[in-house]
Amino acid sequence: MLKVCIFGGGAIGGHIAGHLARDGQCEVTVVARGNTLEAIKKDGLKVITPTEEFTVRVNVSEDPKDFGVQDYIFLTMKAHQVDEALEQITPLMDEHTVVLPPTTGIPYYFFHNWEGELDNRQLKRIDRDGRQWQHLPPCQVLGCVYWIGAHSVEPGVVAQDGAKAGCPIGELDGSHSKRVTQLSELLVSSGINCRVNDNIRAAIWVKFVNSLCWNPVAVLTLATLAEINDAGDVVPFVLKMMEEADSVATSLGLDIPQPPEKRIAMTLNAGGHKMSMLQDLEQGRPLELEVLEQSIKAVSEISRVPTPTLDMVLALAKLRASAIGKH
Repeated sequence: MLKVCIFGGGAIGGHIAGHLARDGQCEVTVVARGNTLEAIKKDGLKVITPTEEFTVRVNVSEDPKDFGVQDYIFLTMKAHQVDEALEQITPLMDEHTVVLPPTTGIPYYFFHNWEGELDNRQLKRIDRDGRQWQHLPPCQVLGCVYWIGAHSVEPGVVAQDGAKAGCPIGELDGSHSKRVTQLSELLVSSGINCRVNDNIRAAIWVKFVNSLCWNPVAVLTLATLAEINDAGDVVPFVLKMMEEADSVATSLGLDIPQPPEKRIAMTLNAGGHKMSMLQDLEQGRPLELEVLEQSIKAVSEISRVPTPTLDMVLALAKLRASAIGKH
């Protein structure tokens, strides 16, 4: 039986772990800590979707050494937490383990297997000392995009926001390898929409730009997606931000299949959802603004395409977060 570790027991990690554990076709383990760890140990993991609620028992520990080598590892913590967790992730891996790192920002492996002169370009703004590249070799990585709007109701209880949730995965070279096909089938069987994406790099870009534009705006306005939409004049500003970001992608030669207007409409379907960064702000957790800022700067510098609107919004969002943090 395949072994799948969910490294991070928050909203997205809990959603995936719960579905996989209920399906029973793989051995699921969860690395969690604090109140989440204790709640899952005591009461199990509860998942709430728009159509059902269920509770499952999963193996959970704060020490990855309890689980041994895994076939797949979902890193469902925040992107800025990965570097400090590398030594904990290592005991879960051998040369065959497949890792799915977070893609809130541009991931460290983005230019691995790139066609052209940027092939294997390492991004020092994102992986300053090359530690992620070394500990999580790009050849063992699958790209994954979490289109799962969810929040933690309380420790050990996660709720899906909106009717749709999924996580496309893919090889950076676009191939349908055994490892990507096998994982896709496993997730689909569990009830999670997980198709193999032939252009996962573009999908990662789309998700990055979604976070890059919506999250800072949510932090500045303290508004849900529905409230942002109802304001009337904010969504066109988000469109401008997206177009600015996509001009960087075009310069790099990246083909983005969906226009910004379509992506905006899809996001607004989860109207009552609070963007994850606004949830973090309200709960006093660190924000991923630095990840977003360093990501857009890294690719903007390579492409030599300026992003003045995005730079301004990120600067304002950082100031907002700083001001709230002082109270």
